[in-house]
Parts: sequence; C-alpha cells; structure tokens
Amino acid sequence: MLGKTADTLGPSSDPVMLRSMSNLREKLAEYGFESNDDYDFPLRCLLDSPTRGIRTLNIEGDGERRKTAFAHALAQALEFPHILYHDFTDEHPPLPDVILPSGCDEMGREEPPIDPLDRIVSEACAQSEGEPTALILDQLHAADFREHMRIQRLITHRIWNVRDGRYVANPRHLILFLIAGDPLYHALQKESFRIWIGRSSERQIIWRPDDFALDSHAEPLFDALGELFRTLGSAPTRSEFAHILYDLQRHVRTVEHLQLSLYGRIEVIDRRALADPARGEQLTRIIEASQTLLLAEHIELSGS
Repeated sequence: MLGKTADTLGPSSDPVMLRSMSNLREKLAEYGFESNDDYDFPLRCLLDSPTRGIRTLNIEGDGERRKTAFAHALAQALEFPHILYHDFTDEHPPLPDVILPSGCDEMGREEPPIDPLDRIVSEACAQSEGEPTALILDQLHAADFREHMRIQRLITHRIWNVRDGRYVANPRHLILFLIAGDPLYHALQKESFRIWIGRSSERQIIWRPDDFALDSHAEPLFDALGELFRTLGSAPTRSEFAHILYDLQRHVRTVEHLQLSLYGRIEVIDRRALADPARGEQLTRIIEASQTLLLAEHIELSGS
C-alpha cells in the first residue's frame, strides 16, 4: 500500500470540485466549450490524487484559443468562485481586484509599478486563503524563461515572492491552468497533469434519431449524414447536428444549400473536401432523405 509524506495532500479536500464533475461535458458546453470528447477521467486524475504542491493542469493541443475557452469553461463548470486570468501577450492586462500598495526605497524614491503577473498571482494566493480559486496563465511561451522557473517554484513551494513581500497559496483551494504554444519547461511539465484540446473532437459520436426525439423514419437521413461525416473526418457536436437538422427541415433545398449549411454550422470541417464533386452523390442522398422524411417533431436548436 502506498504511503504519503506529512506534506502530501490527499485527494482534493474540497468535495465541491468532484461533485461538480457530474455531467461535465454538458456543463462545459453551457459555459461555451462544446466537444464530443469526455474529459472526466483526466480531470479526476488531477483532482482526486495526492499532491505535495498546487494542482496544475497543462492544457496542450492544436486548438489555439479553444484551449483558452476550455480553461475558462472548466473553471466555471467546477464552480470556482474566483477565476483569474493572465495572458502573457496582452500588453494592457486589466487590473486585478486586489491592488498591491506602492512603495518607496530607503531614499524615498517611488518604486516601479508591480508587474501584471505579480499582481494576478498574488491575488490568486490571497483569494485561495478562503475559497477555491482558479488561476489561468495563457500564452506562457511568450513569458521570459525566468517566469517559468518562478511558476514552477510556486507550484512546488506554494509561495510567490514580490519584492520584499511573500504570498502563500493554499494548495487545497488553488488550481493552476497553464496554456502555451510550445512544450512547457521540463520542470513545469513534471509538476503538472497534461491534457489535449484539439481543433475538433477526437471522439466520433454516431447520432441516432432518438437523440433528437425522432422515430425510426429518420434513420435513412441519419445514416446518410453519418456516412458523409465519416468521409470528411468531421465530428459534429450535438448542437451542431441539431442545427443541421433544423436547416434541412426549413431551408435546405439544393446541394449548394447543404454545403453552405454544413460549413456554416460545423466549427471544424474541410471546406475543400466538402466542395469536391466526389461528394455530390452523398450530398444528394442527404437531401433526398430529408425531403422524404416528414419532420413533424420540433427540433430544439439548443440540442438539449
């Protein structure tokens, strides 16, 4: 049986985080990040495992700003009362709620302003004293390497030094999300749990009529759509699929209409492949199937 040292925290001491994991995919969609992929398991590994420092999630992937959207949606889905954000490429970051006092040196000269990173991290440490706090550090590749090392020390030692002041983070309340365009500094990677956020969902869900309150008469249409998406390597989410069904019911009458609907509704789809004449037969089958079907039931745009 594995033991743990005295300074090792057990699984997340705040049960609210783990309770908030139920229906995580739906909650992420509610806060602006929709995906077919299931992030429940990796996040339980992060939140429900022993740690000696601050729990840190390294958000990698080719999703560009989808990674940022994921971090914000996750913090809200986990019901953090405090969510702090810093972008290293932002030349004019907003001021945090906690303003550190300015100071003077021994000769009475006013010291330069506190660095935005120091402001946001010190506020995160202060907020974590009493309540769960999420700190999102974005575009970390743009930061000076010395800041990478300071962040690594924060994770391991739970302390952030600003000039002569010291701010102590509560590891039971603070969680750190790191986002970078390049691989993290090795020591940072060792102290974090890595998750992949892609441009599109890696999980291909085969949507069926009963997912949208339709009966078996809709199966030919769903089969035709599924065949097209497999050919294109596209994985539409539930709400995207619902929008397409609505367009087929109300607006789409030609192959060109369908191409415009698919490109307009699905976030990640190959426009050139969609316009390839070789797709003409598949697109025509979809239109024929939709025209044959009398969609009597109302299809909710929300995809709920």
